[in-house]
Amino acid sequence: MEHPEPPSPPPPSRLPWDFHPALTEERLRICARMLANARRDALAMASYELGDDPWSVGCRAFAFGRHRLERAASSGDYPWLEVLDDSAHFVFVIGGNGNGVPVRFYRGAAEEPTERTLKRQEVEVQQLSLALGEAAAEGLAFRLAVETDGTGRVDRVVFLALRGEDRVECFWPVPLELPAAAPGTGIQLRLIADDGYAGPDETANRPAPLPPALPRRKPAASNPQRPQTTLF
Repeated sequence: MEHPEPPSPPPPSRLPWDFHPALTEERLRICARMLANARRDALAMASYELGDDPWSVGCRAFAFGRHRLERAASSGDYPWLEVLDDSAHFVFVIGGNGNGVPVRFYRGAAEEPTERTLKRQEVEVQQLSLALGEAAAEGLAFRLAVETDGTGRVDRVVFLALRGEDRVECFWPVPLELPAAAPGTGIQLRLIADDGYAGPDETANRPAPLPPALPRRKPAASNPQRPQTTLF
């Protein structure tokens, strides 16, 4: 009696740099840390007493992440980082000389990308075809998934290469080197320096001091023939 052949093992997942040499580990770590630090800042600045909720914190975290990447790209310190689309569909590029790879980020489970996450922007498709060629870029999308825990803090950031609606060609958790949370604190600690901005601290939450009072004017000399006019 012949035994059925065992099913062949699934092919090993490709690594980011297998798709394009611009997607190095160091660059992905820098981008992922910027996004993680942006969410840390959004949590630190949240005021639930004034009405903040997970939705408003998420919006702020997205805006902070976009701003960090934009500022890093314009600083000149990261010549391999560019912004392709600065709208709400934010797309950034890893790699220089106009031949970089477009990437987008979202908050959510890496295993369950949504239809909105999978949607590709026109400029993204064009840039990906330029970087990889039309055949290799067909249906492909690169994403950074920011996964959070029940408190909204970052658990991990995963780099994804998604092909179509149901094919995952790369699933690579980006090493973040997360430190342990300080006892008794609910704010996520800083990961590492990324773009030179240390994030909000205690002084950021204090109201700005009032400007010094102007010197008081001396009363005008009385003139019996020309009485002083009252302004108020």
